[in-house]
Amino acid sequence: MKNLEELPLERLDLGQLALFVGQRVNERVLEALHARGFAGLRTSHGYVVQHVVSGPRSISELARRMGVTQQAASKIVAELVELGYLELAAGDDARQKLVRLSSRGRRALATSRRLRAALERKLLRDHSERTVAQTRAVLTALLEQLGAADAIRTRSVREPR
Repeated sequence: MKNLEELPLERLDLGQLALFVGQRVNERVLEALHARGFAGLRTSHGYVVQHVVSGPRSISELARRMGVTQQAASKIVAELVELGYLELAAGDDARQKLVRLSSRGRRALATSRRLRAALERKLLRDHSERTVAQTRAVLTALLEQLGAADAIRTRSVREPR
């Protein structure tokens, strides 16, 4: 088998660089979460959690916001309930169940936020505040330009397909 030529990182476009940085940060945070006892969490779970951070939602509302079928939303909710990160509560209608973060889910979210902040501080220690601010400004402007900023602001980012 022929050896593949190494790809110089400088040849990657901004989208690829941002994607790979984000993926690696997510991997590091998940590894740290798992080490702290928050087993079973995956990056894809964040696409559900973002919708219940602000309060309970019905399965049908979750499915609509996630852009999936009710069956798909129910499946991932059931998984997160079994892992202890979400819980079901009675809605206004006796037939309706609302999905919300459990106390374990809130602890995992708070821990994740602390881990992300600590990792960012560590990673950016070797870069000036000005460079970090400029990088943040460029990435934010690109999100606006690409039409992704509103989905992020409203916590309605869809899982990549």
